[in-house]
Amino acid sequence: MERGLALEGFDPDSSLQQALAFRIRVAESVKEIPFHQHRKGQLIVALHGGITCEVEQAMWMVPTQYAVWIPGSMPHSNRATTNARICFLFIEPGAVAMPEQCCTLKISPLVRELILRLAEHPHDEDGTPARKRLVQVLFDELPHQPVEQLRLPMSRHPKIRLIAEQLAQDPRERRTLAQWASLLAMSERNLARLVVKETGLNFRRWRQQLQLIIALQLLIDGEAVQKVADALGYESTNAFITMFRKSLGTTPGRYLASLTP
Repeated sequence: MERGLALEGFDPDSSLQQALAFRIRVAESVKEIPFHQHRKGQLIVALHGGITCEVEQAMWMVPTQYAVWIPGSMPHSNRATTNARICFLFIEPGAVAMPEQCCTLKISPLVRELILRLAEHPHDEDGTPARKRLVQVLFDELPHQPVEQLRLPMSRHPKIRLIAEQLAQDPRERRTLAQWASLLAMSERNLARLVVKETGLNFRRWRQQLQLIIALQLLIDGEAVQKVADALGYESTNAFITMFRKSLGTTPGRYLASLTP
């Protein structure tokens, strides 16, 4: 069953089914759902394009082959790229052992296909033997999906949000901490302290984490390493590869190879 990003008014909490899945088609007019919450936990799987999920103190940018897990009753917002294809899986609290905190999961081909198959089932057929078997296999597999570090520490502080939004919109942005401080009418020292206080990382490491997440999105979507390096404003491909290796312990090529079953 395919719906729009906002599920066209459907409330997943109105059902007591153990698992509900929806295929989502993102239209130009509805690309963002503001902060909301629901009793059920939610797994958001990126099938094509990307989705950004934000909770109180962090942001997740989820590329294809990955998913973000949001525990039940956790306020969050979702934003997707135009023409993205997404799958929402809502899970009744306590139905399966899932992480207690919001996180990114690398989804296996089997789990992806199980969720897509579940999305094809009418939601009023919870009691059929075939659907029960499908849900049970899915629940057997879900706890084994590896957690990946695609998290950007975030803050509701307006100045931190301004920096994050501008860097996300233009990854080539190379303003120094001093230049950002001047733009925000602050001293460089005070801005450096604010970034650490609000995100737990220094400015250089925080910006690098954002760049790494964007790089992974582009690489997984098929962009060449050279084009990714250019998109992030690196002076050379080697400089980008060095950053990538220091962050993830491997080169972009080997990382992508590891995604192939």
